[in-house]
Amino acid sequence: MKISALLHATILVADLNRARAFYEQILGFTPSPLRPPMSFDGVWYDLAPQQQLHLMQLPNPESGLQRPANGGRDRHLAFALDDLSALTQKLEAAGINFNLSQSGRRALFCRDPDDNALEFVEAG
Repeated sequence: MKISALLHATILVADLNRARAFYEQILGFTPSPLRPPMSFDGVWYDLAPQQQLHLMQLPNPESGLQRPANGGRDRHLAFALDDLSALTQKLEAAGINFNLSQSGRRALFCRDPDDNALEFVEAG
């Protein structure tokens, strides 16, 4: 047996409209028109062939949990992007805090409106 790919990751969000504003307006994700509606609110984003991010609007089972200040020290999703400077400008303009990677890589960590940690690594 060999696992060959990560097909999707799911993130819980308390307010789908607020989360969508972040993922679509700040990060530039586009909702997938191919996913059927489910029994709860959510949205799917196609990131690459057979790779998706799924936001589910459900109560946060970890509400009130203290998260590490640096998202790199917390569980997180990592995304490749082509222009870290452009993302930095968008985050700064929106007043969203972020930390540059301490490893020296062209990468940063931030949190979405529901405190989910995200990493962005400049690739290529």
